[in-house]
Amino acid sequence: MAVTGGESVDPAAMRRHRVLFRAVEKRRHPKLRRSDITVTDEAVVKRATKAAALGNAMEWYDFGIYSYLAATIGKVFFPSGSDTAQLLSSFATFAVAFLVRPLGAMVFGPLGDKIGRRSVLAVTMIMMAVGTFAIGLIPSHDAIGFVAPGLLIFFRLVQGFSTGGEYGGAATFIAEYAPDKRRGYFGSYLEFGTLGGYVGASGLVVVLTGVLTQDQMLHWGWRIPFLVAAPLGFIGLYLRLKLDETPAFLKLEGGRAGTSDAAAVETSATADLGKIFTRYWRPLVLCLALVAAYNVTDYMLLSYMPAYLSDELGYGTNRGLLILVLVMVVQMCVINQVGRLSDRFGRRPLLMTGMLGFLVLSVPSYLLIRQGSIALIALGLLLLGLCLVALLGTMSAALPAIFPTHVRYGSLAVAYNLSTSLFGGTTPLVTTALISVFHTTLMPAYYATLAAAVGVVAVLCMKETAQKPLAGSPPCVETDEEAAELVQDQSPRPRF
Repeated sequence: MAVTGGESVDPAAMRRHRVLFRAVEKRRHPKLRRSDITVTDEAVVKRATKAAALGNAMEWYDFGIYSYLAATIGKVFFPSGSDTAQLLSSFATFAVAFLVRPLGAMVFGPLGDKIGRRSVLAVTMIMMAVGTFAIGLIPSHDAIGFVAPGLLIFFRLVQGFSTGGEYGGAATFIAEYAPDKRRGYFGSYLEFGTLGGYVGASGLVVVLTGVLTQDQMLHWGWRIPFLVAAPLGFIGLYLRLKLDETPAFLKLEGGRAGTSDAAAVETSATADLGKIFTRYWRPLVLCLALVAAYNVTDYMLLSYMPAYLSDELGYGTNRGLLILVLVMVVQMCVINQVGRLSDRFGRRPLLMTGMLGFLVLSVPSYLLIRQGSIALIALGLLLLGLCLVALLGTMSAALPAIFPTHVRYGSLAVAYNLSTSLFGGTTPLVTTALISVFHTTLMPAYYATLAAAVGVVAVLCMKETAQKPLAGSPPCVETDEEAAELVQDQSPRPRF
């Protein structure tokens, strides 16, 4: 039995009625018209990319400062207990924000598919800035007792809920604005923002710990990085509100407007969570696996590493942070080139390179880091950083392309945040606990190796999407000439 449009068709009937079935196929898959193809304005694409990347930088700045000040926050809000107990309590509070990220994704994701990407991203930006700023104002445990850690957990939940709609929306926003042949390049700026947020956070912490005494940091210095979030949030909100909705969403809305009421209800209903989990469970599982592998290695290096170097290996806090800052600056210098490479050679080769790198190099890199020499620590971190940048520069273009336009924001937000909550945000807590149980500082390397093995399998299962239109959207090109060429290529060549 042949399959046409999702239905089984008798081959004998197809042979008897060739003209009829050919007409049905043309009706189901009409030729592209020039008006169907989106021609991008590079200036607008750049503005959209900046707005999305700044929001992502804000998100990871917030999470970065919490990670880098984990030991200090543990002393401020959890003063009783040993240093290890304080660190575990601090990381548990770090992880608790990830518990509500899926809830935020389930609210903001489908909403972004129904009312638009821009409006939802503006709300998530406001919530993130307010949550971070508020943490900087919370009195210490010594001042108000157990209410202090309670308020810390509450505002971490606000951060986590808002972040549930941030990455999926930002990645969707850039992917739907960017031309098909340069989606990897523009998408890489989203993770450029991630690195920028981490560099800003770690750089500010290094300056503060270098200038202030330990008592000053404990009493008021730790608050400064959190309070800086407010102006950053307003800048990001201003940039996002200046942009129009993405071309792909506007075309989708135009298509909905031209359908019957019943069809419009069905189109809207496909963004519902139930439809996401039932109709799109296969891409959902693939996205979950990719994000799990990517986020374990990401949080291991960018969030957990400073605490690992200082608390597990006994190195000075600033030494580890400074080396990590240099590694992230190197990553920022090459990440856009990785995006270009993924446009040229494909997403799968770049993702596979990063996953195999972690699979093979995690243990050797951690062995180098444990030696204590600055040069060997830098080499170990650089090896891990180069493996990670192959994933960072590719993932933000690869993940949105897994899902069709009408459920892209919701599906990506749900898959990304479920996986991040289970495997990413828990990484510092899990690795700290594993080291305590197994009494070996190589546990982070083993954990990263396991995550990379899952990633290798996931990459083997995914389809190549580079230089192709997003599923459910017409082609997106850079020039009118390119659009005319696409239309012309559909016409059969004359035979002589």
